[in-house]
Amino acid sequence: MVMSRRGAPSRAPRGVSESTQQHRILIGDCVAEMAKLPASSVDLVFADPPYNLQLASDLKRPDDSHVDAVTDDWDKFDSFASYDAFTKGWLNACRRVLKPAGTIWVIGSYHNIFRVGAMMQDLGFWILNDVIWRKTNPMPNFRGRRFTNAHETMIWASRDANSKGYTFNYEAIKAGNEDVQVRSDWTFPLCTGDERLKGSDGKKLHPTQKPEALLARVILSASRPDDLVLDPFNGTGTTGAVAKRLGRRFIGIEREAKYAKAAEKRIANVRCVPSPSIAPFVTVRDAPRVAFSALIERGLVSPGALLVDAKKRHKATVRADGAVSLGDTVGSIHRIGALAQGLDACNGWTFWHLQTPKGLKLIDELRAQFRSEMAESAE
Repeated sequence: MVMSRRGAPSRAPRGVSESTQQHRILIGDCVAEMAKLPASSVDLVFADPPYNLQLASDLKRPDDSHVDAVTDDWDKFDSFASYDAFTKGWLNACRRVLKPAGTIWVIGSYHNIFRVGAMMQDLGFWILNDVIWRKTNPMPNFRGRRFTNAHETMIWASRDANSKGYTFNYEAIKAGNEDVQVRSDWTFPLCTGDERLKGSDGKKLHPTQKPEALLARVILSASRPDDLVLDPFNGTGTTGAVAKRLGRRFIGIEREAKYAKAAEKRIANVRCVPSPSIAPFVTVRDAPRVAFSALIERGLVSPGALLVDAKKRHKATVRADGAVSLGDTVGSIHRIGALAQGLDACNGWTFWHLQTPKGLKLIDELRAQFRSEMAESAE
């Protein structure tokens, strides 16, 4: 399997559109509504399906007060077999609309995630990670008969085992994590406070609203600006709100009209962050190759100029053909940099500096300037 570890595609970055059709909610059964979407049209799916909590009765605290748990009809199934049939239906629908390089995230609890994971493998999805969402403020275990359920599990999968080029913005999310690889255990609080949507009675509108921070990490790690994100269980529109804020297009599907109405209002009030804040993260590995001679041709470096190291211990002369000379030896910026230090190899871009009236300027900075000019001229 080949994956994209880059934060930006090698092709030209996409623009971000603000058309009203870029963010829409479809009301109805998710399988039926996905059947109306074009095949291979979705870049990323985030699914928060019913967990089938199997609550036989109301939950109560030790003081006999009622626990506001999930008791809605949409979470009730006659048997595991009926839940499995439901799961197979919506997963198959998601797989049809996913692009070959698209990926899917499914979140669940111990009640359902193992059945969902097995079903995904049976249907041909290829599991990339299971990610643990560890809650900083989980609901207490009121009966004291089990460990406190303090996490939920997300499964991240590609459409099939042979999927190539799926998006994983490895370098970008690593850079945002103090240059440390991001682990598969994520810590976020439950959705509370002003972020939690309330009904006219002042109570939470939806029992399982997810925190926006959780969705932001999913979307930032596994999609690019202007990608199409699909949430087949839209609820109160957390996925759509975050997708819009981060410059992604969005389709949500919700069968409950009251949730869809609240989500539409919520998403309509969201504004996309400034484009530079979500621009693709271009790594050195993925940036366009620039030869040193190109800097000479562009006039950023002149033939005959002196290149020196940071401490001015070594000096090399720039030639008109893009090579540099050190005494009688001529070679590339890399070869001459290694020779000057008595090393086998050297990255000449980060070793050599150009002497200017304002001081030393790293030639890698000139390369970055050249790339920026290339990008501007391509627009």
